[in-house]
Amino acid sequence: MNDYDVPDVPDGIDVLRVFCGPDGRHGNALGVVRDGRRYPDNESRQALARKLGFSETVFVDDPERGNVDIRTPGLRLPFAGHPLVGAAWLLDLEVLELPVGDVFARQDGEFTWITARPEWAAPRTLERYASVAEVEALTEPPPGRGRLYVWAWEDEAAGRVRARAFPRRDDGIDEDEATGAAAMLLSAELGRALNIAQGRGSQILTAPAPDGTVEIGGRVLLAAKG
Repeated sequence: MNDYDVPDVPDGIDVLRVFCGPDGRHGNALGVVRDGRRYPDNESRQALARKLGFSETVFVDDPERGNVDIRTPGLRLPFAGHPLVGAAWLLDLEVLELPVGDVFARQDGEFTWITARPEWAAPRTLERYASVAEVEALTEPPPGRGRLYVWAWEDEAAGRVRARAFPRRDDGIDEDEATGAAAMLLSAELGRALNIAQGRGSQILTAPAPDGTVEIGGRVLLAAKG
C-alpha cells in the first residue's frame, strides 16, 4: 500500500494516517470502526482486522468515554501508540480508557499527543545501529523473532533519530511505518525528548516526564471515510 491507496472499507469505518511527515505524506494507516457494536465478538473483530490488513484497527466501544479495543490482523493489543493518537484525534477526547489504564490526550496545533506509561507497551528489542545509512539499507526484516526497533542517531545533540520497526509476528505486516509504542520505549530508555523519522517518511515526537510517563505526538490526517 502506498501513501494514499487504501482498501475499500465498509460503511462506518474511517481510515487515518497517523504520524504523517511535515509534508503531510506517509504516516501509518489506521482503521477506526466508529461503532464497535457492529462487530460484537472477538471473531468478527479479528476477521475485520485481517480483511483490512492494517498494522492496527481500532473498535470504538464508547465514543464519549474513549473506550476502545485495538486489534492487529492476528491479535488484540492492550496498548499501542499510533492507534491511540489516531483515535484521540478522530474522537476529539482528552481521555481514552484502556484495560491498562487511562491515556490522556491533547491537541497542540497540528499535533495530537497522548501520555502513557512505557510499561504498558509490548516488549521489543531496541537495537542501535552505527549510522543512518545502515538503518536505511535494510531491505527486509532482520532474522529473528519478536518485535524489533532499529535506530541510529541522525543528530544526537538535537535528539533526531532515524528508525525502522519490524513486528516479526507472521501476520502479513513486514514493517511498521510508524510505531508510537517503540518511540515511547526508546525515549524512556534514553531519558530525553526525541524527533524520530521512521519508515519512509513518518515523524514521531516524544517527551518523557519526571513521573515516568512519556508523551507521544504526531500529525493525523483522514485518508478515507466509509
